[in-house]
Amino acid sequence: MNAHTGDRVADIVRDALGAGAAVLSSARLPGGASRETWSLDVDTPGGERALILRLDSPGTPLNPGASPNTGATPETGGGLAAEAVLMRAAAEAGVPVPEIVASGDSYILMARVDGETIPRKILRDDAYRHARPLLAAQCGRALAAVHRMPLGALPGEQDADPLTQWREVLDLTGQPHPVFELALRRLGATRPDGARRTVVHGDFRNGNLIVGPEGVRAVLDWELAHAGDPVEDLGWLCVKAWRFGQKAPVGGFGTYDELVHAYEEASGYAVDREALRWWEAFGVLKWGVICVMQTMRHLAGGARSVELAAIGRRVCETEWDLLELLGTP
Repeated sequence: MNAHTGDRVADIVRDALGAGAAVLSSARLPGGASRETWSLDVDTPGGERALILRLDSPGTPLNPGASPNTGATPETGGGLAAEAVLMRAAAEAGVPVPEIVASGDSYILMARVDGETIPRKILRDDAYRHARPLLAAQCGRALAAVHRMPLGALPGEQDADPLTQWREVLDLTGQPHPVFELALRRLGATRPDGARRTVVHGDFRNGNLIVGPEGVRAVLDWELAHAGDPVEDLGWLCVKAWRFGQKAPVGGFGTYDELVHAYEEASGYAVDREALRWWEAFGVLKWGVICVMQTMRHLAGGARSVELAAIGRRVCETEWDLLELLGTP
């Protein structure tokens, strides 16, 4: 941690926990180009606390918009202050989330929740063998709670059409992708009614959950939350990319029935299976376009990265997945 960041972290901790609070140790966690995440051990007059601090880097725009050069997506929200509002509303609705200790325009300080987020470990390690059969139903109940959240917790306007948004993003790339064009037309012609309108987490999937030996402990990464059809969240969780090589359709750990039955029981709303399939296909399309965007960040020189370059190979994987889902030989 450089001196400037260290001073900033120390100031946030003292403001939140009192003048006597002191950072005993800190470690930056991997991931995040425009935001930093720090794991902190803090000494306070009331005892030692394990915390997580998320910081916006200086100069980070609050609403970067959709651009193939920045990697921003159409659902990008209003920054960490808005995310803190969402997480507090989520806790009130019964969603398992880390406790918010303090927040500001450019930071969130929260309790550290022990557990695993790496999908490969969750899906394969012996430590989670008892959790895996429970996860699909736990995700269904957690999503039911997400969809009980008040729409007023969301930042800004929430009226954009998702198909239109992602068509515009694809057009911005300036590249031909016939399978994605076919998917956009097919999805546009078969769109479900979507009578309900709720808070949608936007990135609820394996990899954004903290899991312990007993199952889901916390739901993370709320920056893509928006208003929409709640089945969008269920479909995104079923996207093949989030199965990480496993056959089980829900996050690599469960079945459609386990997810849907738990969701219906907890929410009181029936899930249209055809709508679920539509949103799963939409999710595959969205992930494919994101892969194109991320690869272009590297190719255009905006962020030279082997990881971003390698993600380009996933474009053809999503094209194949879409052809299968759409029933196209």
